[in-house]
Amino acid sequence: MNPETTSRIEEILGAVDADLAAGFPGDRAEPQPVHTVYVSAADVEVDTPAQWGRRALELAADVRPVLADLGGEEALAVALSRLRTNPIEDLRIDLEDGYGRRDDAVEDRHARHAGEVLAAWTSMRPAAPRMAGVRAKGLGAGERRRGLRTLELVLDAAGGVPDGFVFTVPKLRDARQVDAVNLICAEFERVHGLDEGALGYELQVEIPQAVLGADGRATVAEAIHRGRPRVRALHYGTYDYSAACGIVSAQQSLAHPVADHAKAVMQGAAAQTGVWVSDGSTQVVPVGPPDAVEAAVRRHHGLVVRSLERGFYQGWDMHPGHLVTRWLAVAGFYRSAMPVAARRLQAYAERTGSDVMDEPATAMSLALVIRRGVHAGAFTHDEVAAIAPLVTAAWLDELRSAGGSLGD
Repeated sequence: MNPETTSRIEEILGAVDADLAAGFPGDRAEPQPVHTVYVSAADVEVDTPAQWGRRALELAADVRPVLADLGGEEALAVALSRLRTNPIEDLRIDLEDGYGRRDDAVEDRHARHAGEVLAAWTSMRPAAPRMAGVRAKGLGAGERRRGLRTLELVLDAAGGVPDGFVFTVPKLRDARQVDAVNLICAEFERVHGLDEGALGYELQVEIPQAVLGADGRATVAEAIHRGRPRVRALHYGTYDYSAACGIVSAQQSLAHPVADHAKAVMQGAAAQTGVWVSDGSTQVVPVGPPDAVEAAVRRHHGLVVRSLERGFYQGWDMHPGHLVTRWLAVAGFYRSAMPVAARRLQAYAERTGSDVMDEPATAMSLALVIRRGVHAGAFTHDEVAAIAPLVTAAWLDELRSAGGSLGD
């Protein structure tokens, strides 16, 4: 091959390499929360996480045999410990659908209070949510001015952007709306004297046009790349999305085929971009007579496990009772997966054969089980080391840096 051809090939592929590196940088190092809790701005207080934890523990005591049957005693112990110490990992103070429409003066007051609560939580961690923010009104013509005012009041009352702050943009419908959100962020940063990129946001996918555009393209993929690096996550909106698709209320669920399609498109669009994907919620809550409570507990646990098995490691929780089955399902999922993952990683580290021929991509996937499980508190690095002595935190960091391809 002559030098001119080689040079031309490098010219073509060098530009491709640069575009791929910019657009698909890989997963973020920051741990993804296992859930996002939504609480109305009319109800939220500084002690809301602790209140939810206490109510969750009360439910857990009432249905303990059911929980032990679902997850086993070891996973239940992990879940109960989490409910006592840090029950909510991520929380959105809701000023949209879960809040409703109120007089401007009332919403102004609640927005200011939300900012004060968010600021207070930053000094209470780890007992307070690691991440927290708000969901204001969306970008539609009839509500965007109200949403912008609410965001301004929240940030003013918080004294700027609190650590771990993120806001949710509901009802994304057109990728061009992301350009306006980026402009909003840049202006808030200018006004508050913040570094560029300090503000991040999530896109809520609850309208079919956010998944599939009029031109047949995946709108959500374009939205991600218009929004990066500010856009942090995609959240699936179970009920708005299925209603817009004509699904009757009795069949609306995050397990419905229309939900699976939407989330599969979201998952593919977000892959390797560093943008997280969160599953939606269930409106069935564990209240009422004992048989109804047990049915709701089993339903939510099953839905969380289903999401985890499909690679959706985050979901919405709408009621203190959901925390019980969220943490039980998460702990059980990772505890059951860890021994096999640890043994296979040990064999990979030793360069020894096993009954499975793991390659670098698979090793990265196995390491993800360990990382996510440790972060969720499902097990410790010491428990991993007891099975796989070479699979230490340092070794996992080395594997990550090497993209799964460790040298000799």
